[in-house]
Amino acid sequence: MQRCFTLTLARHSRLLLRNKFASVRCHQSAAMSSLLINQPQYSWLKELGLSEDNLGVYNGSWGGSGEVVTSYCPANNEPIARVTQATMAEYEATVQKAREAWKVWADIPAPKRGEIVRQIGDALRKKITTLGSLVSLEMGKIFVEGVGEVQEYVDVCDYAVGLSRMIGGPILPSERPGHALLEQWNPVGLVGIITAFNFPVAVYGWNNAIAMTCGNVCLWKGAPTTPLTSVAVTKIVAEVLEQNNLPGAICSLTCGGADIGTAMAKDERVDLLSFTGSTHVGKLVAMMVQERFGRKLLELGGNNAIIVFEDADLNLVVPSAVFASVGTAGQRCTTTRRLMLHESIHDTVVERISKAYKQVRIGDPWDPKTLYGPLHTKQAVEQYLAAIEQAKQQGGTVVCGGKVMDRPGNYVEPTIITGLPHDSPIVHTETFVPILYVLKFKTEEEAFAWNNEVKQGLSSSIFTKDMGRVFRWMGPKGSDCGIVNVNIPTSGAEIGGAFGGEKHTGGGRESGSDSWKQYMRRSTCTINYSKDLPLAQGIKFE
Repeated sequence: MQRCFTLTLARHSRLLLRNKFASVRCHQSAAMSSLLINQPQYSWLKELGLSEDNLGVYNGSWGGSGEVVTSYCPANNEPIARVTQATMAEYEATVQKAREAWKVWADIPAPKRGEIVRQIGDALRKKITTLGSLVSLEMGKIFVEGVGEVQEYVDVCDYAVGLSRMIGGPILPSERPGHALLEQWNPVGLVGIITAFNFPVAVYGWNNAIAMTCGNVCLWKGAPTTPLTSVAVTKIVAEVLEQNNLPGAICSLTCGGADIGTAMAKDERVDLLSFTGSTHVGKLVAMMVQERFGRKLLELGGNNAIIVFEDADLNLVVPSAVFASVGTAGQRCTTTRRLMLHESIHDTVVERISKAYKQVRIGDPWDPKTLYGPLHTKQAVEQYLAAIEQAKQQGGTVVCGGKVMDRPGNYVEPTIITGLPHDSPIVHTETFVPILYVLKFKTEEEAFAWNNEVKQGLSSSIFTKDMGRVFRWMGPKGSDCGIVNVNIPTSGAEIGGAFGGEKHTGGGRESGSDSWKQYMRRSTCTINYSKDLPLAQGIKFE
């Protein structure tokens, strides 16, 4: 997924062009405002090992000689610092080093691997505030969400440590005397991880901690618009590996764009590709991986709904709907985009939520009092305006918000639109911005059907006190989503439960439950410890 606003410079490899490149770069630096990293209030960035120019390739040593990408702060659109991305030659070298590192990592017992993951979690804890600040600065989410995202990585490390002593398959009863039948789980090898801008730390953490514990090595390509976060996280992980005299290529990094992502999808040496991003790009990735019969783990779009019945506790509904629809400025895959209200409470709920929207504290994302920050890019602002215009053309009424805010940065008003039919094209379109479509329904069957009629199937929630309805909602004729909630929002999933969705959401599962199985291959093993050779199903071959 590349919702990018980047300024790039081609780094020439030929010696004769280096002086010309340096001249262009100096001119560029003079033309734009000074980098934020050089301003005193952002000096904490250097505590993460960042500088004006950062190398974006790590495979045991740092490198990078590809395009130079400037990272911008969404709150003011000022440049933070630069990162040099990987060339295809550097990608090739990194994959080779990662494969060699796997030979070392796979021989380490799982509990010992868990100990390394525990140390990574502790290293993240020590820099959780600083790293969370970087997430807020570079992605645009509010500070507490930035810190919370790093906390997710820490929590998954804790989870993975326990998992390191629990991975195992069943011993099954054999029908043949003198035989043992069991399942053996082994790592797949190299796990490629492509993450999106909206969770530049947590999604990598979900994959990385569990993949490592299972005995895999990782190759990460973060979003091109959050490269500083990718570099900072990798520096923390690399230090732990170095302290334990382990190959740094166990957790490799190749910053880059679509060329690197395409290479990972097509590369048969990448045993599992975990991709988080848009459904459109995810479909292309899936086809490339399937072409080579590779493994894939897809976490794609979500057009999530909250359904509110007439018996719902509105004191739970209002804060839940507001949090799920405006949190991260509507840029979560679990953001509530459709709010379905029973006709008897529709007007009351719209009035209360509209009032709550107007009280949302909007401002700089690193201000602790702020609840709502900017969109990630200028392109997202354009998508916001286009979606509102389409909604109006299709019969919608803007009851709250609907405008770009007159201030620096990519700020837009959180928006509520009513009056649209449930099957309007814009309602069925996942626009990654803070627009909430409010729909009016009459019956349970109608509401459940509307929830399921969109192509995505990630998260869903109902608010009700009817226990029969609760179990119908969770049953075969209820929600067809991977996350099915009752009396809580669509966003804010815990790491203990497997995260992911159905249909155009991709079908992948990350983090908790038995999601570790996706990072391993299973062998059914039969051991004959007798002196006879009986066949299964009683077959005689004499």
